[in-house]
Amino acid sequence: MKVLFDTNIILDVLLDREPFSRDAAILMAKVEQSEIVGFSCATTITTIHYLSTKILGAEAASRHIQSLLSLFAIAPVNRLVLENAFAAGFKDFEDAVLHEAAVHAGVHHIISRNIKDFTNASLPVHEPREFLAVLDLLKRAE
Repeated sequence: MKVLFDTNIILDVLLDREPFSRDAAILMAKVEQSEIVGFSCATTITTIHYLSTKILGAEAASRHIQSLLSLFAIAPVNRLVLENAFAAGFKDFEDAVLHEAAVHAGVHHIISRNIKDFTNASLPVHEPREFLAVLDLLKRAE
């Protein structure tokens, strides 16, 4: 199952933002253990580098980016993704780009803490705790 992680979920783990970091870390561990295929949007990587450099310094930011690139597949952002995002009718263009990158990458679910920003999404969008429950149900059904 392919799952795209919104920027806020990855930042919750990297910056240990309580009370959100626990569930986000569990989901990222599921990527590490190959229980799910984790995706990040290309723009997420650039945003995290920028913020991490400001908050943690250039060296720590570089380590985080290398770690993310080894963990996640990257959903590319190209002209088609941007055009589709612009036409998607989202209130927030950044969320529209993330969604369209996910669609074009063949992702099945998006994990975000801002699910209200994805009301026009064609993919299921879950908060981390909710998605952990979905995974648990799927595992029980096997």
